[in-house]
Amino acid sequence: RAPRWAIAHKFPAEQARTRLNGISIQVGRTGALTPVAELEPVNVGGVVVARATLHNADEIERLDVRVGDMVTIQRAGDVIPQVLGFVPEQRPKNAKKFRFPSRCPCPLETEVKAEEGGVVRRCSGGLECPFQQVERLRYFVSRNCFDIEGLGGTHIENFFNDGLLRVPGDIFRLPDKVDLIKKREGWGDTSVRNLIAAIEARRIISLDRFINAIGIPLIGEATAKILAQEYGNADSWLAEMLAAAEERRKHHQPVKKEKAAAEVGPSYGRLCNIEQIGVTTADAMCAFFTEGHTVEIIRDLLKQLAVQRVERRVVAADAKLRDKIVVFTGELSSMTRDAAKARAEELGAKVTDSVSRKTSLVVVGENAGSKARKAAELGIQTLTEEEWVKLAGG
Repeated sequence: RAPRWAIAHKFPAEQARTRLNGISIQVGRTGALTPVAELEPVNVGGVVVARATLHNADEIERLDVRVGDMVTIQRAGDVIPQVLGFVPEQRPKNAKKFRFPSRCPCPLETEVKAEEGGVVRRCSGGLECPFQQVERLRYFVSRNCFDIEGLGGTHIENFFNDGLLRVPGDIFRLPDKVDLIKKREGWGDTSVRNLIAAIEARRIISLDRFINAIGIPLIGEATAKILAQEYGNADSWLAEMLAAAEERRKHHQPVKKEKAAAEVGPSYGRLCNIEQIGVTTADAMCAFFTEGHTVEIIRDLLKQLAVQRVERRVVAADAKLRDKIVVFTGELSSMTRDAAKARAEELGAKVTDSVSRKTSLVVVGENAGSKARKAAELGIQTLTEEEWVKLAGG
């Protein structure tokens, strides 16, 4: 299906022109403000496109797009709407440059701060920002977190606006509000019964899913598994995080992870020396756990859930991928991504989500993107899906 001597030819993405009617701002679960182009609906490759992300303020400046411009768009990879630029000869005389807001569009109107050394601008309201609260709740119930069926994004937003949900713990208090839910439009006996059953089924959760669902900055699914194996149970993990945060709060100077335990403290030193963590991620976690509201949310959840202990993974000395760091990118046709990750871990590998110089192997599926390119730039070994299946099944 994919002979090694062959080179795939991809046809150029179909492009179209349309009017940029406005630029709106979306606030993500981490407070990042993302500008979105509001377009005059246009058909691009059989799909009607009305919105496209503009990523950040620097991208708007680079493209020099203005409200009222005629812009050229395409669907990158035949999937994601992308603004390529404006049409100079059709620029209106009254077109004005977009001014990125200095205040979050949320009801609190908190100050927007630029990320040091980066391009992202974030709302400084933290967990008090209603927009962030809604996005965090959406993430909490998503497939790789608590995976609660029947509680989609629209339901989350509606429940939040009506005061039924504020923090993740409120999800597990919904069974006590059945009468209120049934009064809502579109909620019959069957849908309510199914929702309550889905919630009750998630009162027992693994520690790695629990950590991932909390939404800690820089902590994804793979890193959550590493943390779960390091600390074993929820009580130990929370106690160590609070201790590390307190140690870091008292030490204001930059630190190297080799000296972290001696200069900052044992809990912080342990955290930033865990595989795939490091000082930057450890500092982000410590900042997260210095917020009292965050700790209250976690403790509230722990009162309502049974978080399963995770045993430290023991890798056989002759495991085929022992001590290898593996990254998967692109679409796999013969197995799901989760199944491929699980198989890699069975073979002794550590699976991560990003490519770095420490990465040992990158498995490249169909429609692979930046991870495959970075692997090539760094000279990291790559395998096709067929080669991976042969290696994993052998």
